[in-house]
Amino acid sequence: MMLLSRESSKWKVRPDGKEKVTGRLRYLTDMKGANMLYGRVLRSSYPHARIHSIDISVALRHPGVKAVLTHRDIPGLNGFGISQPDQPVFCDELVRFEGDAVAAVAAETKEAAEEALQLIQVEYEELDVLSSPEAALDEGAPLIHPAGNILHETDYSRGDVEGAFQNCTYIVEETYETPRQMHTYLETEGGLFVPEADGKLIVYAPTQHGYKDRMQLARILAIPEETIRVISSPIGGSFGGKDELNVQPYGALLALHCQRPVKMHFSRWESVKAGLKRHPMKVTMKTGIDSDGKLLAHQARILSDTGAYSTLGGPVLNFATEHAMGPYLIPHVDVKGKAVYTNNGVSGEFRGFGGNQVIFALEGQMDRLAEQLQIEPWELRRRNLRQLNDLGPMGQRIVPTDGPKQVWEALQRSPIWQKRIESTKNSSLWLRRGIGLAMAMHGSGLGYGIPDHAGGTIRLSKEGKIEVAFGHEEFGQGLLSTLEILMQDHFQCERDDLNIIIGDTELVPSSGSSTASRTTNMVWQSLNRLKAPFLEALFERASFLTGIPKEQLQTGRSGIWMDKKGYRQQVLTYKQIADSGVEDLEFTTAFHYPITPDPIIGAHYLYTSTAVIVEVEVNLLTGMVTIIGIDHVVAAGPVINPMGYVGQIEGGSVMALGFTLTEDAVMDGGRYVTKNLDTYMIPTILDVPVQHVEAIEELPDGDSFGPRGVGEVGSVALAPAIVSAVRQATGKWVKSLPIKPEELLQDSLFLEEIEGEKTYESKSQSVSK
Repeated sequence: MMLLSRESSKWKVRPDGKEKVTGRLRYLTDMKGANMLYGRVLRSSYPHARIHSIDISVALRHPGVKAVLTHRDIPGLNGFGISQPDQPVFCDELVRFEGDAVAAVAAETKEAAEEALQLIQVEYEELDVLSSPEAALDEGAPLIHPAGNILHETDYSRGDVEGAFQNCTYIVEETYETPRQMHTYLETEGGLFVPEADGKLIVYAPTQHGYKDRMQLARILAIPEETIRVISSPIGGSFGGKDELNVQPYGALLALHCQRPVKMHFSRWESVKAGLKRHPMKVTMKTGIDSDGKLLAHQARILSDTGAYSTLGGPVLNFATEHAMGPYLIPHVDVKGKAVYTNNGVSGEFRGFGGNQVIFALEGQMDRLAEQLQIEPWELRRRNLRQLNDLGPMGQRIVPTDGPKQVWEALQRSPIWQKRIESTKNSSLWLRRGIGLAMAMHGSGLGYGIPDHAGGTIRLSKEGKIEVAFGHEEFGQGLLSTLEILMQDHFQCERDDLNIIIGDTELVPSSGSSTASRTTNMVWQSLNRLKAPFLEALFERASFLTGIPKEQLQTGRSGIWMDKKGYRQQVLTYKQIADSGVEDLEFTTAFHYPITPDPIIGAHYLYTSTAVIVEVEVNLLTGMVTIIGIDHVVAAGPVINPMGYVGQIEGGSVMALGFTLTEDAVMDGGRYVTKNLDTYMIPTILDVPVQHVEAIEELPDGDSFGPRGVGEVGSVALAPAIVSAVRQATGKWVKSLPIKPEELLQDSLFLEEIEGEKTYESKSQSVSK
């Protein structure tokens, strides 16, 4: 295991670091094109309404306007969506949320485009707004989609739950609620769309899956996929929010219609209104233990507000259902879930993918049960932890993992743990400190039954570079650094010997989505598969050119080396080999992400484990919660890129701070009340304490699957740890996020306690006088 300090020799300077910190890096939304037009989208502004007519005639005559498009101008499918294409590009009869698109404009200037939007006349008939899943499930509620208001349902059970509850010594039943969180990436949705003379289209737009975007655009535009080139890196943040199409249909349609480049870039308000959000969930759990603290029965009911369209609401619910049982052995389980359509925007993919919501609830159950039994919460977890060879949460076979036990033990080395054992001094009468803990086991990959292909290409380029190509994207997670480190480890070469190509469908193979904590593992597996055949061919060529037996050759800095009488010398440069021809020096691999052999839809095979401990300070006069310190332990196999590893865990935890303390995209009647970052509060540098990350790199014997992903696991367990710490500090259980300061102040016990202490202090002072 390794404490990932910044002094570690394994830390490398990011290849894109200097450009980012100096502000010189050009994101895709920074691009411009010659003779470029500006695109804008007309949004409905009604959460639920019927369209009676759309009149674009006045807008078309506006000076500078080159196109106004509606549903009538779509040559192919009027719909998109990764899972099912039920979100219309342009609404023709019905709008289902206030960000629904009705028309798009291309004009010579931004101002002309904005003015033209105001001139489009749309006649609406407002309909009843379904502003909660409960309202959408009511008998007689209007149907948001013809098939009904339920997108997806899950149902998993084992044993006899009702019978087991009869044998429980303690039972805790509680309902937990989580917020609608925004991704708040630095770069809002946008891009540049360039038609070419040969009829092809170049799409410069942020995405996490360029090939999937290309497929969806081809259906909308009714043109072959091969005529669309998607360039999708670098990206100024995504976190799942750009996994789905956003500006791409509108920019592509306008560019092809006008045969001129079109730039589109959402304002923050448009990003709020039209973009994806984390699914708000209401999770009711009933959990029982025996007198020894063994879990006997667990029942969960998950109600997910999926908003107006599908996107990945179904898979998110599958993931939540699987993770509602955590890393614990529970013989009797009953978990049911519903993802429900509402008129509340669109909820979709977000870092943690449904795990954050149910882990908050499950870890809250464990803390409450420990209090009932009057034992340490961490001890209750130990008594119920899964073991190395146990089945997965849904009874599926998984790769053996000791991760839960490893992180449970390692967390006790944290300095915050030691403070937990010792008495913690409060700084004043109204400041209370508390320490809380939580843990989680998080699945990597898309899960059983979902196509999860991967692959890559390696070659010696004509320029004499060892070149790799992957269909993944760099959106801040450090993929370029990870690839560079892996390549240098494999070939003992330098940065200048390498060329890394990502995020361009014309230059890279289809490597699957850059989501689900899968990318590092996929590139690791790809390079392991490609290394041997590539080196065999490279040494064969070098041996032919030099006459040196290939068994004596090695790759290294700038070229091929050999050991001669204990002295290492270079025999060829990579460029010299390339000059002899590179036709036979390219290799490609394609494979599927590892999946369980058991046919349980969405169930995972590889897991990462984490435990987190946090110290908080609560101001009883204001109800404000300040985070004093956070320590993480993560069991995810070998650490390839320490900087990226720590960055992912710390970055994920900052998002979890917002999820727990401040962030909620508030809606009222299907309309966003929170419109910008002046009222939607994300953590700043002043809110983030020092964090320590300990990495457990050891995998069980025989595990050949390599590093697990850490892109999401840093975000999933912090919320329940903070809530546990708040409980210790205040005596108040929180069951709804984000924590509301006024809720902490509702308990008059705080004020009575303060007044009591003040009275005692006053009397003491009188006596001393």
